Amino acid sequence: MPAQAESPAAAPGPVPALLLAAGRGERMRPLTDTTPKPLLPVQGQPLLQWHLQALQTAGVERVVINTAWLGEQISDYFSDVFGLQPLMDKRKQLSISYSHEGRDFGGALETAGGIARALPQLGPVFWLAAGDVFAPDFVFDSAAVQTFAASGHLAHLWLVPNPAHNPRGDFGLSADGLALNLPAGSPVPRFTYSTIALLRAELFSAPWCDIPPGNPGGVKAPLAPLLRRAMDNGRVSAQLYTGRWTDVGTPERLAELNTPTPPCGTSS
Repeated sequence: MPAQAESPAAAPGPVPALLLAAGRGERMRPLTDTTPKPLLPVQGQPLLQWHLQALQTAGVERVVINTAWLGEQISDYFSDVFGLQPLMDKRKQLSISYSHEGRDFGGALETAGGIARALPQLGPVFWLAAGDVFAPDFVFDSAAVQTFAASGHLAHLWLVPNPAHNPRGDFGLSADGLALNLPAGSPVPRFTYSTIALLRAELFSAPWCDIPPGNPGGVKAPLAPLLRRAMDNGRVSAQLYTGRWTDVGTPERLAELNTPTPPCGTSS
């Protein structure tokens, strides 16, 4: 069993965020043939902008966006700064940098590979969120950052009730707030990983991960095996999130989000 890390110090101020925006979006074709999925409009603005707004509102100062498929469209659209108002205080704006996996390696590196590649632009603790998830009620809470940074955990996951497309869920949740890597056939309920998390850079080094720092070779690797390994050693915490959440993975789910809800008291 890997040794328990010493209790780390609390995070010094706002921590950065990594937004995952490198996927091809195969199930969203033909919409994604010409537009990267994070730029598809949801309720009047690009899907990725919902996360950027929430991060900016929460006081996060830096975000890294990884790209691959049609990635230049994303960097052209958002450029290097994001603010809710054009003339707002520059100290409250969100600085944006990019990890261009498509340009550097010809394609996406999967989640762990992409995180490892972007790690030099991040810090010891950082937010992670997938750019194809709609979660307008989620708050990137600084108190959660401080609690996580002061813990010995390598990751803190937000889990959601299982949607119709993932009825079996992904991970269990213990009464004391640990994420559980449950064996097949376990009667313990599973929940779905929301793809929103707080992570420690330590998760992407030995003994948890064997990708060299910065992933110079462009190794492709998923995140789930790293998380499961850390869960087996009691190093991943979690909590249930019950706000609005949609994995915008199909044209039908996108259309549903963009269908106006009739006012109360009216018939459809």
